[in-house]
Amino acid sequence: MRSFWLAVGFLTTFPTPPLGPVRPEEMRAASAFYPAAGYLIGAGLALLAWLTAALPAGLQGALLLAAWLAFTGMLHLDGLLDAADALLAPKPPAERLRVLADVHLGSFAFGVGFAVLLLKWQLLAAYATPWLLLCLPAIVRFALLLPMNLFPAAKPEGLGARSREGRVLPAFLLALPAILAFPWVALGVVLAVLLLARWAAARLGGGLTGDVYGMLVELGEVAGLLVYGLWTDLL
Repeated sequence: MRSFWLAVGFLTTFPTPPLGPVRPEEMRAASAFYPAAGYLIGAGLALLAWLTAALPAGLQGALLLAAWLAFTGMLHLDGLLDAADALLAPKPPAERLRVLADVHLGSFAFGVGFAVLLLKWQLLAAYATPWLLLCLPAIVRFALLLPMNLFPAAKPEGLGARSREGRVLPAFLLALPAILAFPWVALGVVLAVLLLARWAAARLGGGLTGDVYGMLVELGEVAGLLVYGLWTDLL
């Protein structure tokens, strides 16, 4: 159960038992339970969607977005902002890695962050079905393990390096019910995450960082909502 609680403590703000010092191999083992942490996030979102179903769509979407950020402690949003500044900077890869280490936010971070939050809010306002909200966070956190295994760490000393080589098969089995429930959403998420990871790795000299992982989660969730919306409207 320690690996489960490590995943929950790392990816969410939900309470966990005291975990003490964490070794790198324990972080890798915890990745098997990333989808389980996703289900916990999704359960909270699904419950909130059900409780707020009578509210205007825009207000419900705003509440869901706020809850989503609260459940994750804005961990992934922080990665998105840092990654935007680095990946969009007209600099060589070594300079982009230095930008990632800078705690200050630039114009790319504000622009991308605003656009992603606005898009996510609108998608939640239009397509906030409880079952999708339950499953999507688990799908995205499984998909994250694919680039974690396919690409090296850009900074060997970083948090992303300690989380690499995640346990894909057990994570896939945990995420399988969500994948079967929304196969087209899962396909869209996986493709989006892999394409974005490939682009980011090329911008950083071949590897990925923890901030990029956060970006992949945020944009993977947006991609999943967008695919669901397009699929729903086409049908």
